[in-house]
Amino acid sequence: MAWLIGTSGWQYRDWRGVLYPAGVPQRLWLEFYAGQFATVENNNAFYRLPSRETFTSWAERTPAGFVMAVKASRYLTHIRRLKEPTEPVSRLLGAAAGLGTKLGPVLLQLPPTWKGDPGLLDETLAEFRRTGPSPLRIAVEMRHESCWTDEIRKVLTDREAALVWADRDGSPTGPLWRTTDWGYLRLHEGTADPWPRYRHAGLRKWAERLAAEWASPDDVYVYFNNDPGGAAIYDAVAFGELARKAGHDATRTPAEIPPAPER
Repeated sequence: MAWLIGTSGWQYRDWRGVLYPAGVPQRLWLEFYAGQFATVENNNAFYRLPSRETFTSWAERTPAGFVMAVKASRYLTHIRRLKEPTEPVSRLLGAAAGLGTKLGPVLLQLPPTWKGDPGLLDETLAEFRRTGPSPLRIAVEMRHESCWTDEIRKVLTDREAALVWADRDGSPTGPLWRTTDWGYLRLHEGTADPWPRYRHAGLRKWAERLAAEWASPDDVYVYFNNDPGGAAIYDAVAFGELARKAGHDATRTPAEIPPAPER
C-alpha cells in the first residue's frame, strides 16, 4: 500500500522558515514543495477555478510521479449544492485535465448544511463518470448527520467514490466507511499545543485505522489541512516517520525542518 502524504495547499506565507528557506522566492514554492512531498491537495480551485493552462503549468513545474488532488469548485458544491451538475463538472474536469497523469483524486467537500440527498449525489457522481477520464478517483467529504444513511453509502460504493475520512479536534467527524479500494483522509485540526497541531498518539491512531482497512497495493491519500504556523508541515513529517517505522510504504516528507515548538 502506498500512503501518499501531503498538505492542503502550499502557498502559506507563515511556512517561510518552516518549509521554505528565506532564499526561495514565492514563485518557486511549488517546485520546492514538490521536492519535499510527492502530493498536494489543491484547494485554490475551490475558491476560483484556475485555467487549463495554469494546471498544465503546475504539471510542468513538478517532478515525475507527483500527484495533485483537486478540490472541486464551490460553485458546484456550495452554490448549486450538486444541482444541475453537468456544466460545472465539465468545466472543472476540462481545466484539471491540464495536469495529465498528475491528476489525483477530485475532492467534493459538501457544505455542513448539505442534507444527505442520494439522488443528487448519484447524479453528480454519474456526471463525473460520464465526463471524466478513466480511471478517475473521486472523494466526497460530507458533514451533516443526515448523510450517514445506507442509501448514501450505497451511492458512494456503486459509483466507486471514496468517503473522506476527516478529523477535527482529534476525532473522526463521521463514520469510517470504506467505499472504495483506496482511501482519503483529511486532518483539519488537532488538540496539541501550539494549536492546531496533532498529538503523536492521535496520528498513531489514524495510522492504525488506515492499516486496518487497506492493505498493499491499495493507495491512501493523507492531507493535513491545519496550515496555521506550519502545523501541517510538522504533522505531515511526524505522520510519515510514524508510517515508515510501522512498515508502511509512505511517500517522501521533508528530511529537515526547524525544531517544532514544545508541546
